[in-house]
Amino acid sequence: MVEVVTTIIMDLKTQHTEIKKSNGIDNVFVGDTVNCPLKHSFSDNIYVREISIPKGTVLVGKIHKHEHPNFLMSGKVRVVTEDASEVLEGPLSMISSPGTKRALIALTDLVWITIHHNPTNTRDLKEIEKIVIADSYDDYNRFIENKNKISFKLKNKLIKILSK
Repeated sequence: MVEVVTTIIMDLKTQHTEIKKSNGIDNVFVGDTVNCPLKHSFSDNIYVREISIPKGTVLVGKIHKHEHPNFLMSGKVRVVTEDASEVLEGPLSMISSPGTKRALIALTDLVWITIHHNPTNTRDLKEIEKIVIADSYDDYNRFIENKNKISFKLKNKLIKILSK
């Protein structure tokens, strides 16, 4: 998995250099940066994260634990996952599968919104990240194993209750 992500990043950096040369982009950033302003909004059990990404930015996203909606509000972006590489152009919506990690290069300025379940209604971004993000694929796999164990126990408990 690490090799796949490394290859993806190298491919994006190559594309990034080509785009910079052909378009004369000055505001080029790699990775998390203060140059991609974030807006955080909250509603009952919901966390909304909006990021504005300048043209030429290369970002590698985090591994999300849960399925969640995404909205590319405006702009054009090349997105690469373990399974595919595609150019997306907003406005569009999509659902991200659990365990998805993306790398992207902004082909134009863009605005991307993700919506996440916030079961504790916290406004502490570090706490939300613990709920939403896995630090690694190993962490994600442990999360899924735990989730499956809990679901199995609940299912068996319900069967016992209903069979009485």
